[in-house]
Order: sequence, then structure tokens, then C-alpha cells
Amino acid sequence: MRKKVVVTGMGVISPIGNSIEEYWQSLLNGKSGVDYIKSFDTEMFDTKFAAEVKNFEVTDYLDRKEARRMDLFTQYALVAADFAVKNSGLNLEKENLDRIGVILGTGIGGMQTYHHNFKKLIDFGPKKISPFFIPMMIPDIAPGHISMRFGFKGPNYTVVSACASSTHAIGTALRLIRYGDVDVMVTGGTEATVTEICVGGFNSMRALSTRNENPQKASRPFEANRDGFVIGEGSGILILESEEHAIKRGAKIYAEVGGAGATADAYHITAPSPDGDGAIRVMKMAIEDAGLTVNDVDYINAHGTSTPHNDRTETLAIKTLFGDRAKEIAVSSTKSMIGHLLGASGSLELIASVLSIVNDKIHPTVNYETPDPDCDLNYTPNNAIDKTVNVAISNSFGFGGHNGCVLVKKYDK
Repeated sequence: MRKKVVVTGMGVISPIGNSIEEYWQSLLNGKSGVDYIKSFDTEMFDTKFAAEVKNFEVTDYLDRKEARRMDLFTQYALVAADFAVKNSGLNLEKENLDRIGVILGTGIGGMQTYHHNFKKLIDFGPKKISPFFIPMMIPDIAPGHISMRFGFKGPNYTVVSACASSTHAIGTALRLIRYGDVDVMVTGGTEATVTEICVGGFNSMRALSTRNENPQKASRPFEANRDGFVIGEGSGILILESEEHAIKRGAKIYAEVGGAGATADAYHITAPSPDGDGAIRVMKMAIEDAGLTVNDVDYINAHGTSTPHNDRTETLAIKTLFGDRAKEIAVSSTKSMIGHLLGASGSLELIASVLSIVNDKIHPTVNYETPDPDCDLNYTPNNAIDKTVNVAISNSFGFGGHNGCVLVKKYDK
């Protein structure tokens, strides 16, 4: 018998707010977190903007010496996890820490550390490389630090599947709880890739928007004049636990995690399958995993990257799966405001989906000005709406043809 799994805590570090309340209000207000890059000189770059985290001083949360031994992606994850654990009300002195695990997703890992140490290697030679270089850079170190901070001794690892990483991590956490391996999972994603090498690399692929004259208008998912995604950074962490465990400790329950899916396009290293096959199957899988049908879905938090191919293909997939209902379902893209957080994107987008269920509101897709004939769904343009949301799905699609989808629904005791 599968255990029912619920969300009892959430924490964010994002380009539009570093608390759940600020993040949610910013989304409802259509606030953009995109601006000119402040962390390095962009004179030589085709793209000069990103969605960077703001008002984050790590020493407000961590000892300075401890923080210096962590890459920024780990700092974001550790602070967001601290927020989520506090939000959940978990009393760790009463918990069996052997039955609490941590699984996160990241697409790339410690790129800040990689960049700085590679520069030291080139400029000064190998003896100047930090002895902490490897443990700061490796993608699995973020959940490792979370486990050490809180004493969590359950399953602990990182999922790496490009932009589907955190969605796959959440789906894995769901299954571990369902089948009784653990009581509680700390899960989600983290990313900090606003670096010279990453921006330059994505520019070389022609994947990023180059709308340098007006950065806040650059991320425009499903809109006719979209010209690429905007790179973002941050972390989203959720506390999942079995319903039985949550009720026993008197936890506040935000929503139920009903199902998850994972598929592959088996098509191309970066482009989605043009017929939307992988996206269709992953949404169908998550819905069926929850014991529901396409008629039950009220809201789709789209992958919605603001790239020409992705938005067109995702639209086609939704239309193919949902048929006549497709245009009735509210769709929106969180990336229109926070940019694309790569491996962390699914976690912040699932948090937005949970908040839609809790508040019966759907945040907008901003910068939607000129409709694209190939993208003809209800993308909740520019303004939030009030709508009863009983069931929501969150889509994530990654380079390599990796597809993930998680379904959340109103909690029914």
C-alpha cells in the first residue's frame, strides 16, 4: 500500500524574494527579477543580464569561515533548507533522524568554484588551487551539507538531469516516502551559474535572450517575439512527509503530492522532440500516477522557457494530451519573472504550484504582448487571476531529452 505524501514546509532563495511570502507576492504582482549582471563585467558578452539573487548576505545565516568553504549553490540550498525546516515545524529533537533524507537536484553544481579555481590554475599554477576545490564543486555536496547541519541520516544524494533535475529529485523523494523507506524528505533544487563561462557558453549556443536594451522584458514565454531564455539562480526546498507522520506530529499540511513522471525524448542533445512525445508521456504518467485523469487538472505550471522551440513544443504537447480541455486550463510560466534556474527551476515552480493550490490564485506570465499563432493556450497573460485550483502539474524538460512532471493537489483528509 502506498503512503500518501504531503508538503509540510517550503523555503526559497530567489531573484524576486528570499521568503515564501515575498516570493509569492512578487509572482502575483508580476515582478521581474531580471536586471543587468552585477557579479562580473559583461562588456564582451552578447547577453548582459540575468535573474540574480538579491539581498542575500550569507553571513546573516552561516559562520563566515563555514560559508567560505561552500560554493554559492550550496549556500543557497542550505539557507533555503533552513527556512523550509523551520516552516515545517519539525522538532528534530523528537524525530528519528535516520528516517529523514535529503535529495536535491542541480544541473551543473559548483560553477562559481570551478571558474575561480580554473582561473587560479591558468594565472598562477596548480599549487594555488584551493584544497576545498573538489568538495566545494561536486554536485552532491549541497545535500551533504544539509544532512550534516541537521543530522539527517536517511538517503542523501543529488539528481543531475539538466533542467529537469529538481523535478526528478522531488519525484524520487515522493517514492521513497510512499514505500516506507523514510518518513520525511528534504528535497528540491539549487543553482548558481551566473558566471562568465556559463553565460558565454549559453550565448555560444544562441540559447539566451540578447534583449539588452530592456532586460526585464527579455523573458517572454509563449510570446511571438521571444528570443531565448534568461539565466537565473537560487534554490527552492520542500519538506515532504508521509501523511501519517505529518498528522501524528500535528503539522500544517499545504498540499498532497499526488504523482510524478519521468521520460526521455531519445531525440536530440538540446532540442525537444518536435512532436512533443516525451512531454505528452510525462504529463500523462504523473496524472495516472496520482490516480486522476486529464479532466482533473486545473493548472499547468509550464516549463515555458521563452525559447522558440520549447514553448511551441510544450504547447503542442498540452493540446495533444488534453484535447478540447487544453484551452480551458490555466497555464503560466514562473520563468517569465525569475528566469531559468536550470536544475533548480522545477523546485521553485512546484512551490508556486503549491501556493496556487493553497491560495486559489494563479500567477501571470508577464511580458506577453504579441500572441504567437503556434502558442494559442491560456497563458494567464500579465495579470494574476483568482481560480479554484484543486490539481496542478509542474513541467520540467532538460537538455539530453530529460522530462519530468510532478502533480500536486488540494489536501483531502
